[in-house]
Amino acid sequence: MTLFNAIYHLLWGDLITIPLPGGSSLGLSLLVLILIPSGIYFTIRTRCLPFRLFPEMLKIAVEKKNLSQKDSISGVQALIISTATRVGMGNLVGVVAAISAGGAGAVFWMWVTALLGSSTAFAEATLAQLHKEKDPLYGGFRGGPAYYIHHLFIKKDSKRRHSIIAVLFAISGLICWCGISQVIGNSVSSAFENAFQIPPLYTTAVLVLVAAIIVLRKNATVKVLDVVVPIMAGLYFLITLFIIFKNAGQLPSVFRQIFEEAFGIRQVVAGGFGAVLMNGAKRGLFSNEAGSGSAPCAAAAADISHPAKEGLLQAFGVFIDTIVICSCSAMIMLLTPADLTSGLVGMDLLQEAMRYHMGNFGVIFIAAILWLFSFSTFIGILFYARPNVAYIFGDNWLSQTLYKILALVMLFIGGLAAYTFVWDLGDIGIGLMTIFNMIALIPLSRQAMDSLKEYEKTLKR
Repeated sequence: MTLFNAIYHLLWGDLITIPLPGGSSLGLSLLVLILIPSGIYFTIRTRCLPFRLFPEMLKIAVEKKNLSQKDSISGVQALIISTATRVGMGNLVGVVAAISAGGAGAVFWMWVTALLGSSTAFAEATLAQLHKEKDPLYGGFRGGPAYYIHHLFIKKDSKRRHSIIAVLFAISGLICWCGISQVIGNSVSSAFENAFQIPPLYTTAVLVLVAAIIVLRKNATVKVLDVVVPIMAGLYFLITLFIIFKNAGQLPSVFRQIFEEAFGIRQVVAGGFGAVLMNGAKRGLFSNEAGSGSAPCAAAAADISHPAKEGLLQAFGVFIDTIVICSCSAMIMLLTPADLTSGLVGMDLLQEAMRYHMGNFGVIFIAAILWLFSFSTFIGILFYARPNVAYIFGDNWLSQTLYKILALVMLFIGGLAAYTFVWDLGDIGIGLMTIFNMIALIPLSRQAMDSLKEYEKTLKR
């Protein structure tokens, strides 16, 4: 436990503390120190890609799929898988927690980190495409950070089958996704107990059964996510638009509050600017996962005409996750009178905000949408696990099936009880993934930039 706590504190604790006016301080964790500068670096290298090529992202997103391999998936389907895992608890309770701790200004810094993260997401997804290989088990293609890390450290003619850093990345990912499975189970069972008074055992049993039917079949995951993800994201967006139009008169004051608190005019004096900035930045980083190496596991599977196209689609995925979905949660909360939600935290706070806007239907809607968000995240992370299990254990169905069963067991256990140790283990897993991914991402980034230049030349022609 001492070692475990030391690693957790190293990754997520305040590695550097910068004093600010008014008695405040700005604590910077190791991951923030890695991801924010990396986002700035890739934004400069891609010449502000999120702004400059946004119309191209939209154009690629509506292209007809043209698959070259049997059982392969299109670039948009890979985007849907990565969106399924990005859009989860962080977009609901996580955003609420960030605003509760850091105020409305946290929303602005969440947007900033998303724009920076888009360029990082482009780089890692393009690299995943450049280093992908055929998948002998599921058909189509596979890859991700474990594979491009391997190619960085192991020469083509070498007899070595594994790179230590690549294996460590894959293990970190498998640990992280087991931890997330338990968080998903607990979050869903708690929300349904609050909304419908359904005992956690029943909710969890149904969730595990439906998930097992999908993930234990060979290629059912993509077909299910193709339907579920657009529906759940679309419904949440439409409900939020309804709430925004209903409270349109409050919008100017809400946006004024966001920008005033973002730059800490009041918070610097009160000594809380550090909380505003860091809660927004951390929530943006955690939610969009740019740099962690998760989404490239889906990006590598895309059967697409140019690697940079998938990079642009994954950059667009960060926009969908943080600028659209996270902002929806922020607006629901900021348009609710503060006295109604004082003393509440997490899902209770969000459900009370929805009760204010839409009555009991709002509470039921949030419970249902959380079920969809969490369910799609679970089957999405098991898609991510495929290439990493294969990298460590080789191409066999036994290892693939055993990991899926382990994740289903963790999902069931999480639905019945919350074990904070396992939750923290998930946080350690994603933190280590980020470090191992960035070790390769910076040295190999030139390949992604060259791919972008080549694609832009094609566009000009």
